[in-house]
Amino acid sequence: MRVLVTGATGYIGGRLVPRLLARGHTVRVLVRDPDRVAARPWARDVEVCTGDLERPDTLPPALENVDAAYYLVHQMDAGKGFPDRERRAAEAFAEAAAGIRKVVYLGGLQPRGDQVSSHLSSRAQVGEVLRSRLPTLELRAGPVVGSGSASFEMVRYLTERLPAMVAPRWILNPVQPIAVRDVLSYLELGLEREVDGIVDIGTDPLTFREMMLEFARVRGLKRMIVPVPVLAPKLAALWVGLVTPIPNRLAVPLIEGVIHPVLADTERARREFPEVDPLPYAEAVRLALQRIVDRAVSTRWSDTLGSAPVFELTSQEGLIREVRSCRTYVEPERVFDAFSSLGGDRGWLFWDWTWKVRGLMDSLVGGPGLRRGRRHPTETLPGDAIDFWRVEAVEPPRLLRLRAEMKVPGRAWLQWEAVPDGDGTQLVQTALFEPYGLPGQLYWNALYPIHKVIFSGLVRAIADLAASPEFTPR
Repeated sequence: MRVLVTGATGYIGGRLVPRLLARGHTVRVLVRDPDRVAARPWARDVEVCTGDLERPDTLPPALENVDAAYYLVHQMDAGKGFPDRERRAAEAFAEAAAGIRKVVYLGGLQPRGDQVSSHLSSRAQVGEVLRSRLPTLELRAGPVVGSGSASFEMVRYLTERLPAMVAPRWILNPVQPIAVRDVLSYLELGLEREVDGIVDIGTDPLTFREMMLEFARVRGLKRMIVPVPVLAPKLAALWVGLVTPIPNRLAVPLIEGVIHPVLADTERARREFPEVDPLPYAEAVRLALQRIVDRAVSTRWSDTLGSAPVFELTSQEGLIREVRSCRTYVEPERVFDAFSSLGGDRGWLFWDWTWKVRGLMDSLVGGPGLRRGRRHPTETLPGDAIDFWRVEAVEPPRLLRLRAEMKVPGRAWLQWEAVPDGDGTQLVQTALFEPYGLPGQLYWNALYPIHKVIFSGLVRAIADLAASPEFTPR
């Protein structure tokens, strides 16, 4: 079939596309920024259509002559008013997709009773819109367990970093996790089966406490978790934001989704998809950890964030530029590999403690800080999160440009170029800042003295790393 995939730059969509191609489908992806998929291994094998679910006029070309579509878009950190935005996006999609044979939508399990978080109720609302207007299979899943998933990362960091913890009573509520590979299997099969309506998917129920203790057992750790009779989801989210890479704005909906029992009725899933035998939670954890060790994390929760538009640097009006350069006697490819490996576990090479302080300050005011790290220690793709930066442009072996996502009164970028220069390479590092009014100007001028020292030291440190015989980037 010819299949449209929305959300192809997200955690699930980025893993689903190659599996659909392997099954012989012709795949078209709808993306806001084509550069976000240009470097993916499957990019040349798909049709790329530029559009946005919140811009209805861009949808008809994406849906022209397609047999089926996946709706994999959900903004967990979309802010105030997001349920209305999500409903309008679903309605626009349904109108543009009139006449399509099949839609497969990945939603969320719903708690029993009327105490439903705004994010889970919004996901149900989107499903209702799609099912009322199109032949739709709505797969409802709980916490997804896989390398790079937000739910897995939250459990992982809480368990690994805290040998003992006092936790709110909601950790005793049962939830129904599911391995990411099982989610993908249901999505693949759901496209080809004559099945519609709602199908709950998941493995055996566990409490959130049991999920953490089972993770600890798999990792060979001893952990003590003591529940106390309070709920405090927002306080818990703040704590999660400090201990794990998950920012507060994402931790809140994750926690609100499990503060009430969330259980799946998987009878229909077993009947309609008998070949899918969901992995036990412990096995899903082992596989996720192994993929991290193998550096095989193909998508990550942070891929779906950072939806700010790309700023084309062809216009220089209002930009403050701070340029540093350094010549080194190694080939451009090696210099490119050096600056492409910054951040994450490697850190920022020069005065790394100042970057950590800046990251902590950013976390305290609601920014991502340095908690996100990197998806891969050396591979860098457009759209990847690197600490509090987002990869905006990659042109191996010449250029890397990062866009700042920390809280600043303006827009900021950090760019490196490896320019061939005789028997060596000229490394050019450029910091760019577009200030927002007087606060932006004051911010830049106040920090310029320390920026001058850090940027000068950083460009030399990158050159030294590229020239070091111990540097093995790949």
